[in-house]
This record gives sequence, C-alpha cells and structure tokens, in this order.
Amino acid sequence: MASLNRWIHAFRLRTLFLAVASVILGSGLAWFKSTFTLHTFILAFLLAVALQIVANLANDLGDYLKGTDTTGQREGPVRALQGGSITPFAMKRAVSVGVLLCIGLGLLLIFTAAGITGRTAAVFLLLLGGASILAALFYTMGRHAYGYRGWGDLFAFFFFGPVPVIGTYYLHTGSIDTLSLLPAVGLGLISSMILNVNNMRDIENDRASGKNTLAVMLGLKGAKRYHAVMTLVTFLCFLTFNLLFLPTNPLGYLYLLLFIKLFTIMSAVSRRKGSALDPYLKQTSMAGFFLSLAFVICINC
Repeated sequence: MASLNRWIHAFRLRTLFLAVASVILGSGLAWFKSTFTLHTFILAFLLAVALQIVANLANDLGDYLKGTDTTGQREGPVRALQGGSITPFAMKRAVSVGVLLCIGLGLLLIFTAAGITGRTAAVFLLLLGGASILAALFYTMGRHAYGYRGWGDLFAFFFFGPVPVIGTYYLHTGSIDTLSLLPAVGLGLISSMILNVNNMRDIENDRASGKNTLAVMLGLKGAKRYHAVMTLVTFLCFLTFNLLFLPTNPLGYLYLLLFIKLFTIMSAVSRRKGSALDPYLKQTSMAGFFLSLAFVICINC
C-alpha cells in the first residue's frame, strides 16, 4: 500500500482534471453536432489520462536529473525522486511502460473511431499522437528539453488545447471546422495559465538552476501581466463562441459565470509569490475542468 501511495503521489492526480477537460470539450462539441460516440469518448479519455501521467513522471525525472529539484530552493510540494520515495531506475521504467500504454490506446482509438474514414487521416493522427508523446517526454528530459528554453507555455497551449480538443472532435465527427477552434484556444490558454502559475511559484529556483521558463524571462511582474491577458482572452474566446453559434440561447451563456473563479484567481495571483501561489495550480485546473463540463452541458441543453 505504501508503494502504491508513492506512485499515486508521483502521478500528480490534481493535474489530470485539465487533461480530461480537453476530451470532454471535444466530445461535447461533437454531441452539439449529433456525432458523439461513447467508445471514442472512453478511449480518448483514457489516453488523455495516460499521457498526462507520462508527462508528470517524465517531468519529475527530467528535473531531478538536471538538478532542478535538488537545489533546496524549490517552493512546490516535494516530488517523488526529490524525496527519495522512488528511484530513478524505477521512474525510467514507469515512463517506458506509460509510453507503451499510450501507444496502445492511441492505436486502438485511431483504428476504431467513427470519424476516421481514410488512410491519410489515420496517418496524420498517428503522427500527431507521436508528437504528443514526444511533447510529454521532452519538456524537461534530454539535452534540449524545451521547458528549459522558454517553450513550455507554447507547447502546453497546443498540446492541451487545440491538439486534443480539435483532435477529439475530429475522431467523433471526421471533420475539422470553426466550431471547435475558439473553445480549443480557450482551454489551451487555461493550460498555459496553470504552467505560468507553476513557473511563477518556482521562479527563483528555476533562475538559479538555469531553467529559463517564460516566467523567468518575463520576470514576476511581467508573468503576472501575462497571466491577466490570458485570462481575459480566454473569456473572449468562449463568449465569442456563443455569439457566433448560440446567439439566441440564453441558457447557453450560463457557464460563463464560472469565469468569476478564473478572474478571482487572476486577482489573487497578482498579489502573491513563492509557495503562496501553489494552491492556485489546483484551483485553475479545477476551474478549467468545471468550465469545460458546464460549457458542454449549456451548449447542448
């Protein structure tokens, strides 16, 4: 049981909510077009969870091997390798098993999804799936880890927003159109907001260890302004979706009330630093999850 608890801690379950939000959002948009299929949703849901866990384990491993987690200055919760509860060998093995699981789920999803009708689409989705796995692995792993070069926010945006939302929508519908674009961009921005809060929390440790995140490049004040801009643009993305596709349905706008939470987080983040920012990681993730769920319910009611 103790061993299981160590791995559950390493999985970082609080990060899984936004990963599955992308599947909920893409599937809900397919439901809006009356093309939803349950088995596609289930497989996409499982794949999103598996990819996020692989990303978390690989992130833990990469930061540990580079010494980022062992400076003694990190503000966040103690990680599995940092605390010694899991060995680097065991973590490498877990990452390998996770990658194999993602490959298996991805192949099963692509070759059974209702929306896949041609070889070209299948090949494209295979390449996109491979890119998603590589993005999960090399945020902190490897000599050229992109998270250490300020690219983390952009990758978080694409691989937790447009890629999974539009991809899931396509798996259901077999089409790519403007319907899914604005919600996908909005969720991608929320993903970047979560990473930005994380990087603002760890800004001093990252700067000292040579991890040049966007927050390090912008400075704490600049990162807080960046966070505020992302919050506002996210709201505009979802509001514009309703104005374009549900202009006369008042019930379809109710989910926008959940932006009160995101604006509250924005205000709180602007006044805090260091470990005081840590609670807003989970709060932003949960806000993104419930916003996606409420969006799907409201546009389909």
